[in-house]
Amino acid sequence: MIEVGNVLVHEDIISNDFVCNISKCKGICCIEGDSGAPLRQSEKAILEEIYPKVKHLMTEKGIEAIEKYGTSVIDADGDLTTTCVDGNKECAYVTWENGITKCAIEKAYELGDVNWKKPISCHLYPIRTTQYPEFDVLHYDRWHICHDACTFGKELKVPVYKFLKDPLIREYGADWYEELEKSIESI
Repeated sequence: MIEVGNVLVHEDIISNDFVCNISKCKGICCIEGDSGAPLRQSEKAILEEIYPKVKHLMTEKGIEAIEKYGTSVIDADGDLTTTCVDGNKECAYVTWENGITKCAIEKAYELGDVNWKKPISCHLYPIRTTQYPEFDVLHYDRWHICHDACTFGKELKVPVYKFLKDPLIREYGADWYEELEKSIESI
């Protein structure tokens, strides 16, 4: 682990390569899994606030799920997550473009309808964060459906932390990211 400020970064984030290859996977991470995307308590209020501005971009079944269960839910493990449809697999906020999943929240952000890009857990994926009162721990989450992203990352020689530069800066700031890079260079 590398310690950067109050964040412990697992070495797998540095030593493994990863670049989403959406043309191959079609965004399957948004429609597979045991539950929705992990949410922070603060994100629950954001989802409630922006839902009316995002709704017009969502699928009918996504809207139905939100109207029935709410903009977020507590999953079987007791964690706060995005609402899902289709037996807890497909995120209710999924929309489709040319056979590829797209986040309706992110699309609304790109259109200027909302000022929040998407849940940080989605933006940071494949990094997962474990938060403790005094520090965070960043882990690399290996999921078989991301095989093409691992292969593409190796071809391009892009480590996980470089692929996720923007969301890491969103979460921890530019100074933190610069410190991370300096720590990695000194290894």
